[in-house]
Amino acid sequence: MSYQITIEPLGQTVEASEGQSLLDACLRAGVWLPHACGHGLCGTCKVQVVDGEVDLGQVSSFALMDFEREERKCLACCAQALSDVVIEAEVDEDPDARHIPIADFSGVVRRIVDLTPTIKGIHLALDGDGMAFQAGQYVNVHIPGESRPRAFSLAQSPHDRNEIELNVRRVPGGKGTAFLHEQLRCGEPLRITGPYGRFFVRKSDPRSLLFMAGGSGLSSPKSMILDLLEEGDTRPITLIYGARNRAELYYDSLFRELAAKHAQFEYLPALSEPTENCGWDGFRGFVHEAAAQRFANDFRGQRAYLCGPPPMIEACIRTLMQGRLFERDIFTEKFLTSADAGATARSPLFKAL
Repeated sequence: MSYQITIEPLGQTVEASEGQSLLDACLRAGVWLPHACGHGLCGTCKVQVVDGEVDLGQVSSFALMDFEREERKCLACCAQALSDVVIEAEVDEDPDARHIPIADFSGVVRRIVDLTPTIKGIHLALDGDGMAFQAGQYVNVHIPGESRPRAFSLAQSPHDRNEIELNVRRVPGGKGTAFLHEQLRCGEPLRITGPYGRFFVRKSDPRSLLFMAGGSGLSSPKSMILDLLEEGDTRPITLIYGARNRAELYYDSLFRELAAKHAQFEYLPALSEPTENCGWDGFRGFVHEAAAQRFANDFRGQRAYLCGPPPMIEACIRTLMQGRLFERDIFTEKFLTSADAGATARSPLFKAL
């Protein structure tokens, strides 16, 4: 059995199978709805049910409050249609966004690389035409034995559709990353679903680009910068990447090579806790401090994309705003992990603040 879902104000109609969430049905049909955690925790995918009946599913009472349920609101990531349904969503169209239908893929692990003591690079080979995606998007990885998938950003250029690269940081106590770090082997299959997310470069905007990243948050900027340089983009592009010490600083040689080859690209690495063994003569401090020094506390004329741990992102936002860069020009990525699920309701996706 299936039902028709009509999305207003778009006026588009998609088909939902029995047991399929409203969000999944829309994304697989190439219709984008605002969403984030995908598990009923953050409330980003909240929509108004205008007509028809839905099963609300298992959602957080904080993400969907009692009065909102009475007003016939639901979370599209958990709600399932019980009849033909009309919903109203706050869809903010962006001319630079691509609408790529979500699909399931079965990949084979070709390489597993130790990028740092805590981050592995996992490379999956996909058959056929591979996965089309927009630089900055992510995929859900289905972990054997786990009901909830894990989200990881795509780290390769979107021109490389048949080999997917994921940079996976080992999360202490995390079952998903423990499997990927300790049990996954080359030659084994791994299921992924995607692409998800609305983090992308606004290519129609001619302003300079500033990427600020920390830890495995380097994945998305790597994809975006490779995409820009491969397409011959001539705007000034700056990447400021932070790690604790040299051992945690990965793809350093790649970005140094890119900076030497492309005059418009500048790479500034920063180490917050360099040891004597690092032999470090670069910037010592945090990403936001390196940015403040490089731009003399004046970020006007930039568009900033922030990726990394929440404390880094918050510090960068404060620095950017103190340097006269404001909401409309700052985009940030945050993911909810299993450990974060009960503690926060903030959006994990790239979005304008």
